[in-house]
Amino acid sequence: MVILISAVSGTGKTLMAQKLLEKYHISYLSIDHLKMGLYRGDKNCGFTPLDGTKVIGDHLWPILKGIIMTNIENEQHIIIEGCYILPHYMEDFDIHYSEKIIPVFLGFSTNYIQENFETKIVKHRNAVELRNWPEERTIKELIKEHNIFKTECLQAGVRYFEIENDYDTEILNVYDYIEAEKRRVNPL
Repeated sequence: MVILISAVSGTGKTLMAQKLLEKYHISYLSIDHLKMGLYRGDKNCGFTPLDGTKVIGDHLWPILKGIIMTNIENEQHIIIEGCYILPHYMEDFDIHYSEKIIPVFLGFSTNYIQENFETKIVKHRNAVELRNWPEERTIKELIKEHNIFKTECLQAGVRYFEIENDYDTEILNVYDYIEAEKRRVNPL
């Protein structure tokens, strides 16, 4: 079983991965760590940490795809989270692999961002990882990012979860989905 969590930066991917690690006792990989490890290990790796999500994602995807396939082939479990898992990448797997993957794509509605930008989104951006820099995106930019991501998810036909009003209540639907998919993927 492989759980993939993707969303725009600051949506709660890392916190979700941490909670799933604690619940299921399986490893998780932060794609940010992979990105920085590759960049720090080889400045000529083809991207910089400041490049866009698509540029970095396209460089990292072959490696991530190999990790995912290896975990499935060895019947090992892992959670992988990061904004660099683009929705259309899910098309790269045949049924033998895709049936063992639980993809989770998250987003915020325009209303949620407008009502909670400072009080929840910016305030909780350090819930797991320390970010020593201020939020640089405006509300308008964040809304645009989420709308683009939602459109990409819908075009790719992946399951998309949108937080519209109450994060704490609505995120429970995502955990319920993961639990149901876990039983389907790994019935015991």
